[in-house]
Amino acid sequence: MTTPALAAEVSSRLLRPVCADRAAITCDTGWAGPIALPLGDERAVQAACGIMHVHGRATGRPAPLAVDYATATAGVLAAQGVLAALIARARGARISAVRTSVGQAALLALAQYLAAATTDDGPPEPPGCGTATFTSADRVLFECETFDPLRWRRFWQLLGADPGASARGWRPFQQRFATAACPLPAELRGAAGRAAFQAVRTAADEAEVSVVPVACDPRPPSLPPFTVTAHRGPGPGPRDHGGTGARPTLVRPLEGIRVIESTNRVQGPMAGHVLQLLGADVLRIEPLGGDPMRAIPPIAGRCSARFSALNAGKTTTEIDLSTRAGRRAVHELVATADVFLHNWAPGRAARWRLDSDDLHAVRPDLVYAAASGWGRHLPYPPPMGTDYLVQAHSGLAAALRPADEPPAPSLMTLTDLLGGLVCAHGVLAALYTRTRTGGGARVDSSLLSAAVALPRPAGRPRYTPLDRPAPTLDGYLQLGPAARSRPRRTARAVGLPPSAGPKEILTRLRTRPTRLWLLRLAETGLSATEVCTDLRELARDLRFSRALATADHAVPRTPWEFA
Repeated sequence: MTTPALAAEVSSRLLRPVCADRAAITCDTGWAGPIALPLGDERAVQAACGIMHVHGRATGRPAPLAVDYATATAGVLAAQGVLAALIARARGARISAVRTSVGQAALLALAQYLAAATTDDGPPEPPGCGTATFTSADRVLFECETFDPLRWRRFWQLLGADPGASARGWRPFQQRFATAACPLPAELRGAAGRAAFQAVRTAADEAEVSVVPVACDPRPPSLPPFTVTAHRGPGPGPRDHGGTGARPTLVRPLEGIRVIESTNRVQGPMAGHVLQLLGADVLRIEPLGGDPMRAIPPIAGRCSARFSALNAGKTTTEIDLSTRAGRRAVHELVATADVFLHNWAPGRAARWRLDSDDLHAVRPDLVYAAASGWGRHLPYPPPMGTDYLVQAHSGLAAALRPADEPPAPSLMTLTDLLGGLVCAHGVLAALYTRTRTGGGARVDSSLLSAAVALPRPAGRPRYTPLDRPAPTLDGYLQLGPAARSRPRRTARAVGLPPSAGPKEILTRLRTRPTRLWLLRLAETGLSATEVCTDLRELARDLRFSRALATADHAVPRTPWEFA
């Protein structure tokens, strides 16, 4: 079984800017980690851990991402583990090794979907399928975005859509971030298809809706995944200062590091979640009355399962940041903090006088992290900085799908998750630098920079019939690399003559249960993986018990082991 070389490449690239002493830390990135399955490649991990299932909800059947998303995510986790270990060593801990895996990275990427599926509140699977990618009359693929139902209605009214159709379409459109599916009325696609793209843009501008064409070239723009700008000023390093006074341990290498977080949705909370998993003390600032996302179904216990998946274990305080008293409260919190993290809309930090210069005046050695949608790489004002618009613009939507499918963003929130991880990595890079310089820094990252950081081929792949998950009598089977590339061997393994083609093999696979085919293929030295088609089953599967914990809902365990 080969090791995930791409994870090592991603990790090395992320560690290079901070000149980390990688020789001091042994880093082991495997495929399965604590998951008791023979996972040996990206496709196997996507199949077994549920990525194919969630990505495929939009089309009604499991589908692989055409990029090595789980492996690249594991590379980010590996780099984070190395930096956390180095920070802990600088503060007196004896840590020399870290371990993570592609399987654990996949489960972390699905944390919100796992939480929602494993509650007793609401259906485990979304009703219906479909994407939110539209095609104009002049054949331009485009994505639109708004969080305002009145703007949504106005946009479709200007395009001549039936008002009833736009009303029926709002709920699935709004919920696609949670469900990874968007069953829209056909009338809306018809209205989009009758208008030239320039007319679509005009309607979007008048309705104040963001519209972005889907790039058909998978090659990304050139920009770094994050930037760290040093703040020149006196201040003690983490060895001398920790917000709680606690010391790092093997289980919690960031113990004693205090993080103040003012974030919403996925990207920012995920960054804080990663730091909390590594042992940091994370305090969330929420608006008066609490974060409204707490009440979004499905509910687990007394809180939204999706909210809990990224925010459990954090402490909270409620502050009105728009007031002078609220800003004063933030200054008081920052005075004893190591990190301040936000993902506010562009311009809000300056308007509230809570930008990096403002807070560095209070705490010179502070790591100030700003996560955004686009960073500073689009003209101002940019479109809404949401996951699907970033996928569309960055070329990721094209890279995710094979050449025989039109480019379209995955409705699994790929850049939200990866954006949170990249932001957290930037924070760790700045904290590590602070152990050597004692100075603070500003960290900037975005969904766009995270999308660009995901390795992808220059062209879109071409799938053979055996490359996609194969239906069996009771589910789906993902064939391994050899079984896909050597159809003659595969044909013999399933009881067909070697001359049988891919269509005959797929027809044969439909006649028997998945487990039988796994045994037959294994007997001939061919690998294959059962495709997860129900996230609830992962939480019940004892083979995942060391990677998943269950309380009010399933939750991925910490994806690092330190020694």
